[in-house]
Amino acid sequence: MLPANKENALHKSIMIRVLINILDDPFLSKSLYFKGGTCASMLGYLDRFSVDLDFDIKSKKDQSTVRTKLESLFDNLQLTINDKSEKVIQYYLKYDALGKSRNTLKIDAVDSPFVNNMYEKLILPEINRYAICQTKETLFTNKLVALVDRYEKNKSIAGRDLYDIHSFLQQGFNYNEKLIVERRGVNANSYLKFLIDFIDKNITQTIINQDLNYLLDYEKFNAIRKTLKQETITMLQTRII
Repeated sequence: MLPANKENALHKSIMIRVLINILDDPFLSKSLYFKGGTCASMLGYLDRFSVDLDFDIKSKKDQSTVRTKLESLFDNLQLTINDKSEKVIQYYLKYDALGKSRNTLKIDAVDSPFVNNMYEKLILPEINRYAICQTKETLFTNKLVALVDRYEKNKSIAGRDLYDIHSFLQQGFNYNEKLIVERRGVNANSYLKFLIDFIDKNITQTIINQDLNYLLDYEKFNAIRKTLKQETITMLQTRII
């Protein structure tokens, strides 16, 4: 993961503290499958900072125990639950921070993950812990879909989704076509054509600048921001059969 700057250092320390305690718990470590940008960053697949902890729950029947154990863990770490969902496992944890610095950590755990998500046990070198994580193909496929999904559900677009897709494409990651079909109801070729058109029409330079300027170091951000959109489109076009 990208080293935290002064503004993000406390947030990263809190995030790592929570993750270590989750992975050191015999039940939680087997019930929560790590995913998302923070997972990809900690596995070395992304070079950007990430601010949330996202998981899939192994089994829906574990949800109640997961919730109880997480809340006990938060209490032991003296983290305040600022807000939570009663329907799904989603927490906003408050911690003390100076001035206007980030002071909330979001944690999500999906209790009905997609059937075609795949997982493997991997070492997270930064914290010297093993975690059950989504595979490269699963991380990549879910990120391909997330860019559009986020817009359809919330009418929002995250520049980081585009950056992550670009990074995974550069590294030659493969996608899971069954997962694309499960999530979108169309084959991979059809979805990639739709995604290219979506990026072309909806991603603006303002979206890229606003979302990525605090997640990348300045040199990396300045080098990629003007070409990120077109490079991503070009690489996606090469994946269409």
